[in-house]
Amino acid sequence: MTETLARISSSRPWMTIGVWLLLVLVALGIVGQLLPTATTTELRIIPRFGEVGSVTVSELLEGSPIEPPPAEVVIVRSGTLTVDDDAFKAKVEEVTGKLRELEPEVIQASTNYYEVLTTTPLDSLALVSTDRRSAIVAVQMTGTLGEALENIEEVIHVVEEADGRDGFDVLVVGDVSSRFEQAELSAMDLEQGERIGLPVALLILLVLFGAVVAALIPVGLAIVSILVTLAIVSVIGNIVGELVFFVLLWITMIGLAVGIDYSLIVVSRFREELARGLSARDAVVKAGATASRTVFFSGMTVVIALLGVFIVPHTLFFATGLGAILVVLVSVTATLTFLPAVLTVLGPRVDLLRLPFRRSAPSASAEGQRPGFWEFITRKTMRYPVVSIIVVGGLMVWASVSYFGINTGFNSVETFPEDSHTREAFTALEEDFPLGYGSANPARIVVEGDISDSSVAAAVQTFKQAVVGDPLVAEALQKIRQAVESDPALIAALLQSNPEVLNDPSAAALPTETHGNLTVIAIPVPGAPSGAEAFGLIERLRDDYIPAAFSGVPAEAHVGGISAEFLDFDTQLSAYLPIIFAFILGVSFILLLVVFRSIVIPIKAIIMNLLSVGAAYGLMVLVFQHGVGADLLGFQQIETIEAWLPLILFAILFGLSMDYHVFMLSRIRERYDQTHDNAESVAYGLRSTASLITGAALIMVAVFSGFASGDMVVNQQAGFGLAVAVLLDATLVRSILVPASMQLLGARNWYLPGFLNWLPQIQVEAEED
Repeated sequence: MTETLARISSSRPWMTIGVWLLLVLVALGIVGQLLPTATTTELRIIPRFGEVGSVTVSELLEGSPIEPPPAEVVIVRSGTLTVDDDAFKAKVEEVTGKLRELEPEVIQASTNYYEVLTTTPLDSLALVSTDRRSAIVAVQMTGTLGEALENIEEVIHVVEEADGRDGFDVLVVGDVSSRFEQAELSAMDLEQGERIGLPVALLILLVLFGAVVAALIPVGLAIVSILVTLAIVSVIGNIVGELVFFVLLWITMIGLAVGIDYSLIVVSRFREELARGLSARDAVVKAGATASRTVFFSGMTVVIALLGVFIVPHTLFFATGLGAILVVLVSVTATLTFLPAVLTVLGPRVDLLRLPFRRSAPSASAEGQRPGFWEFITRKTMRYPVVSIIVVGGLMVWASVSYFGINTGFNSVETFPEDSHTREAFTALEEDFPLGYGSANPARIVVEGDISDSSVAAAVQTFKQAVVGDPLVAEALQKIRQAVESDPALIAALLQSNPEVLNDPSAAALPTETHGNLTVIAIPVPGAPSGAEAFGLIERLRDDYIPAAFSGVPAEAHVGGISAEFLDFDTQLSAYLPIIFAFILGVSFILLLVVFRSIVIPIKAIIMNLLSVGAAYGLMVLVFQHGVGADLLGFQQIETIEAWLPLILFAILFGLSMDYHVFMLSRIRERYDQTHDNAESVAYGLRSTASLITGAALIMVAVFSGFASGDMVVNQQAGFGLAVAVLLDATLVRSILVPASMQLLGARNWYLPGFLNWLPQIQVEAEED
């Protein structure tokens, strides 16, 4: 098939190039018009089996008058004045007035500490800091979360205009502004990854090819593939539904890596065939019959591995899996059609602008080559296979051990860059206000039941009394008591309106609202919404307080809110992780079994891939959780590894490392079938693939490292994990573990039970006799 596509493309090169250029022009138009509305920062669980608490709450409240609108907290802070000073009050009222000047479709309501103090003094407790130097303007955005995200820039603009004037700091934080800044930071990381990854990749290609034109071709093909994929995703996002914005990062990162690598393999083979005296078209057809087949198999390997992520019913995995699969498929298609046409037109001019210090190209053949660095390492390794396996395998196992201490979670606003205003606002809210960030993003308990039923009303009260005794909530209540005691104006107001609060402030911490048969209780969740304390509180609400209060009562209670959504996602990941791992490992085993007609090769390959992935996981934990080398590498040390990353990385890395493994082992198997000399076949396989695999791996490392240099912790972790795993796989695994194990097992490498003799003979990269 690949040879046929190369033959067709090379027979009508200008027509093929024209079709692809038309595709690019159409893609540019589609991306410009549709991409801005194709993505979202909203993460959603897709219910598949059984009820998911946070999803149930969202569904019950959707369209209800008591559905909480997207809320933002604007903090006005002074280093010298307190809320009792007239100048402070004037500043708060000025900011409130500016916000109210915004269109109704931007914000539907806003209020501040002073207004609430005079109307409902109980609620003002959450709007003033304990040192009385900060006050809150509470803002309710209009519409859904998606609509609020479209309008949040106007609120941010008002805040930025007021910030730093008259000696006041003005900050904003909330779910909407946090998501908005997360998308902005991710976009900046994307640009930085491109700025670093592309030039370094081009430099590596220049060294490999020694010619500017040849080096530019893989980069150009990668860019074309990314543009076409972004257009496809733009259409899908506008028709099926918005895709999680991470899809853009993964399309670009994977697209650059595989797009450059795949074309590197074909261009290298094309130049080699030209050097042997073939015409441009014959060289293209020969490359299509050999290198293009390798590309096709490699691409399908990655796609099959990535199919496993669709098992998780969540929009994040759907978007990232879809984007990665599409960009691989488009890259493979471009390599099999567009690239042969370009090479046919260029012919020998592919070597234009040759660099004086580099004369040879990376070769896909070992014939006539002198032993190089990798063959030297290989032969030394094969002389002491047991020692090599113990030393290198031991090092990789040691690196992997740290993985068992992994602490997964969800890195939100608290891990934004230190100069982030949103993070500064989050810190101020957490440290200075009685209810902390929990006042902006509480857990919401939705009770389905007739509140006029005395048993239901009693259950609600019993539940609230139990929650007030929870250690985390009790801590918040203590802060409220301290706030009340330090505010004479508030005490005076409460004596007239709510004197009972002076003795029992729990009502301030657990506001309750009822509409129809739904009763909503808001419970502050101190700290980061995805932190261990938050998760612990949600679990106690579900496992202890709700069953104890509502058992035998004609009502059902569900827990929702941001922390509950994070916890449900984490639970979902834990449930599906073994299934996905089993799927990827099973498919990989079957694939290698069929290709190599051996049960030993698949088992070894899976073990070695697990070692490289495990070592990458372990090093991620050492660097990000424990801070080993974090400052040196420019990374932020945090308590958690993003919960969904291990799964995504496992699927991608297994696909990428498997194609290296197959490419090399197919050469070894081919040589072994000819000579039955195990040692010589292994050396031949390493020698014939070393330059290509090393170059491809270095390019991937460069691309992934570029994205790891960004500000978002999740991007740092993803780029670092991918770069380390690819580097380990292309060096320690390929140069030491593979040849050592091949030497140790000898002919047993190719053992196939008799009942599997029906398996077909497949050659990944066929060679002419």
